[in-house]
Amino acid sequence: MKKYYVLYNPQAFGGRGKEEAELLDVAYYGEALIYFDLTEIDDYARFFEEIDEKGVVVICGGDGTLQRFLNDTKNLSVKQEIYYFACGRNNDFFRDVEGRQDRPVSLTNYIKNLPTVTVRGKERNFLNGVGFGLDGYCHEEEEKIFSRGGRADRKAIANKGLFGRYRPTDATVTVDGNEFFFKKVWLAPTLNGKYYGGGMCAAPKQDRDKDGVMLMLVHGCGRLKTLFLFPKIWKGTHVKEKKYVTFLTGKTITVRFNEPRTLQIDGEILTSVREYTVKK
Repeated sequence: MKKYYVLYNPQAFGGRGKEEAELLDVAYYGEALIYFDLTEIDDYARFFEEIDEKGVVVICGGDGTLQRFLNDTKNLSVKQEIYYFACGRNNDFFRDVEGRQDRPVSLTNYIKNLPTVTVRGKERNFLNGVGFGLDGYCHEEEEKIFSRGGRADRKAIANKGLFGRYRPTDATVTVDGNEFFFKKVWLAPTLNGKYYGGGMCAAPKQDRDKDGVMLMLVHGCGRLKTLFLFPKIWKGTHVKEKKYVTFLTGKTITVRFNEPRTLQIDGEILTSVREYTVKK
């Protein structure tokens, strides 16, 4: 009988990570499932050495959990099959690969050529996207609400940001050596997949299986116009708004703001950031 090693994040899904992970008891009924709290694993090399190399490791959580696991294990040679079971607040990777809600999805073909983002001299891998600007602000405000035990509505937070709490900034962008300048930038995410930010289809034409990433900028517009654009970004129809939305594709992309703003990497928040560089 094949063994399934389920690594769950108890903090995922509003603190219900373990309960959500245990839904695998139904998906793998009759199989041998062994559960581990991944926040308590401090030596992955030892962990993989001590489990059956013919077994299957299933990561349970949201995009942040998955990103954390991939970065903690990126220098290891793992023999076991690695799967992912989506049970977090943000499951943009799962949306992008069109996984089945009741079954884990294999990560084998998706973690071979991951992009990296460098911020303040530190490099890390990411799966979906690096958000800079209003989306980083939304993630930061959302985490503040969750830390108080509340429930956050990201669209409501974005609306509050648009109506006074967030100010756009100018940005200098370098794509494969070519430099561009944008005024009044609201959003400047670089995407490996189509989705980020909990379901926003920011880069409908991006293909994670190909080389290169896509930068999407919302710029040059006032608060009301930006508010009008937001529903379109969720649906992916903002591609028609060419006056205010710009797409740039490349293998090396640097975004530099003239003022520090909050940045998020697959949900991981970094405050007071001026620039980032993505390579794939």
